[in-house]
Amino acid sequence: MTFYSLERVVMILVEDLTIVSQREIAPRIFEMVLKGEMVADMQIGQFVHLKVPDPSKLLRRPISISEIDYDKKEATIVYRVEREGTAILSKMVAGQTIDTMGPQGNGFDISVVDVGQKALLVGGGIGVPPLVETAKQLKAKGVEVVSVIGFANKDAVILEDKLKACGDVYVTTDDGSYGIKGYVSTVIDGFDWTPDAVYSCGAPGMLKYVDSKFENHPHAYVSMEARMACGMGACYACVVHVKGESDAKNLRVCEEGPVFPTGKVIV
Repeated sequence: MTFYSLERVVMILVEDLTIVSQREIAPRIFEMVLKGEMVADMQIGQFVHLKVPDPSKLLRRPISISEIDYDKKEATIVYRVEREGTAILSKMVAGQTIDTMGPQGNGFDISVVDVGQKALLVGGGIGVPPLVETAKQLKAKGVEVVSVIGFANKDAVILEDKLKACGDVYVTTDDGSYGIKGYVSTVIDGFDWTPDAVYSCGAPGMLKYVDSKFENHPHAYVSMEARMACGMGACYACVVHVKGESDAKNLRVCEEGPVFPTGKVIV
């Protein structure tokens, strides 16, 4: 299906993906595996727009892609139950299909690093999932991967083992109930090395830190979250402001994002 915007023609697929499995991996955090032809076009850092199977829920739910298995045509998404819409998604079971639009967004660029170089992955809470496939593909390239992930407490920690399979992992918790007490900045500020690339996704406060610390880094990126309506760039509901420009200069998270170079937009 082709959608037209004011600026360019955007190819976005709409497909009923089949649910392979779904499980709760932490309180209110669910991992869903989807299967379909769309998976062949997915890239790390992108997201899909899911239609809740309830006629009263008009807006789709944007959810980042956590893992991609091109051979099996399967993709894994991880999301948090926030309100009624995601609660409905969490009750779906294997064998059911879900109306999916995507893949959407620009994703992470890992072409900027190569064998023997070092990449830093920074994630917080529900921003950790898109880093998993990023870590896997970086490792496959021969890049050394170091992940720093932060959570509120021990019960909220997710995907640590999957990231550990790709490299060193530092876990922080706000209350010190698991790993290192503090925030991702507590760990990163103690590093005596400079990464060749930085990939991050998480809450605004964490992204502000990454954006500031690596503002002048040539290969540092932040993945932004935003409320979306159409998800195709037409409604401008998910805009962020460009640094140093007037309020009229905006970029859309669903189109030009969700990934932006550090120093580019106001986080």
